Amino acid sequence: MKDKLIIGRYLPLDSIIHRLDPRAKFIFVFLFIIIIFLSHHWIAYLWLACLILIGIKLARLPLLFLFKGLTPIFIFVGFTFVMHMFVTKGGTRLFEWGFISIDSQGLNEGALIVLRLTFIMITSTILTLTTSPLELTDAFERLFKPLKYFKIPVAALSMMMSIALRFIPTLMEELDKIMKSQKSRGSDFNSGGFFHRVKAFIPLLIPLFISAFKRAEDLAIAMEVRGYDATLERTSFRYLEWHMRDTITLLMIIPIGAVVYWIRTYL
Repeated sequence: MKDKLIIGRYLPLDSIIHRLDPRAKFIFVFLFIIIIFLSHHWIAYLWLACLILIGIKLARLPLLFLFKGLTPIFIFVGFTFVMHMFVTKGGTRLFEWGFISIDSQGLNEGALIVLRLTFIMITSTILTLTTSPLELTDAFERLFKPLKYFKIPVAALSMMMSIALRFIPTLMEELDKIMKSQKSRGSDFNSGGFFHRVKAFIPLLIPLFISAFKRAEDLAIAMEVRGYDATLERTSFRYLEWHMRDTITLLMIIPIGAVVYWIRTYL
């Protein structure tokens, strides 16, 4: 289970994407997600898919590893597609059986939603795989530093984000241990229908929550013992440096957005 989910994990490789400033990657991904939301045409999604594949290639990420790690989330995406397919009405009636019907607009909207969610998840995962949690924390704190003048605890928020990212693989590892322990006692999570499998997972939640709270308490005690104070100015062992490649990366979002705007306007 812990190897099936890659969100929150960092893959240390030597690539041009890894060497980019985390602030540039953070801003680029944010703007790219906005462009994804503004896309409403199949050609636009084809254009964005090509760019995402180029990004995966530049980051030297194994394509099979990336998509295999997102498999658990694709289940949620598939459920979203089914909901849109049956709920959204309009266009040509493609199928009808009793009170169940499928229209062309529902099929089209469901497919676009699936592409949108998939692209957002892949883009966000590329960011976390190529940027360490510490770099993400530093980038978040530097980018939102002006909010300190409005009494917003940016340092505390960035630390919370870093801890949350670190806890995802930790909790998945803990869930894997609990599942193996339950299987040794005769539990079966792979057979039966959908609702049977959901029911089988319920006994896992209580020990998982207990373990999560215990780990959180241990972490809080360790941080307190080491003198952590969110109100104090934090220093960094490594300082972020902005290079020309970071500027070029951000400027690339302009032609990307321009192509999507042209497709949206004229097609």
